[in-house]
Amino acid sequence: MASHHDTIPIRGDRRALRIGLLGGSFNPAHEGHIQIALRALHLLDLDQVWLMVSPGNPLKPRKGMAPFAERFATVERLATDRRLIPTDIEAWLGTRYASDTVRALRRRFPRAHFVWLMGTDVFAELPRWHHWKAFLRQVPLAVMPRPGSNAAALHGRVAARLSHCRLSVGRIRQLPVKTPPVWAFLPGPQNGISATALRRAGQTESLFRTDRAATRQETRS
Repeated sequence: MASHHDTIPIRGDRRALRIGLLGGSFNPAHEGHIQIALRALHLLDLDQVWLMVSPGNPLKPRKGMAPFAERFATVERLATDRRLIPTDIEAWLGTRYASDTVRALRRRFPRAHFVWLMGTDVFAELPRWHHWKAFLRQVPLAVMPRPGSNAAALHGRVAARLSHCRLSVGRIRQLPVKTPPVWAFLPGPQNGISATALRRAGQTESLFRTDRAATRQETRS
């Protein structure tokens, strides 16, 4: 399995990059994740997006969760743009909560400008996150539309709390360099695909079989 060591120095560095953070279980990764990452690269003028595969999401049940290596493989298969970097950095940092991850990354990469990427479905659920109020003060948030959750998110508890911190569409390119709390809604196409739907449709095992077959073929080559 590839590691973030190839492109992300574990001890950090002092490059002043603009980096999007897209965390999740990726159980499995799908085109919706890639669309979010690519749209953020363009609209926010990012240098990279780190696709952070979680060792274990505290808010999701273990039942039905594929092994880490298989979830990581689905991200690698889809992340063909060199600016999209699949990474196991949370496993190396030993963090499970977003607030702890951001704190650790900011220590190691003090000149980087991080922005956390999420869909409106996740934005609406932020009050369920560990130390979510502290998290809002740690990193700018870029929120992408997701079918069925936009209205609830944009008029919900978190949006109300951050109503004075929202950037207009015309200023969203400035988001990574703004001091949090700050957020922006990035309008664009909505992709209704979900990892849950893929699993229910029985496609997950097919994806994993494809990845395992490719790995075996590479080994034989």
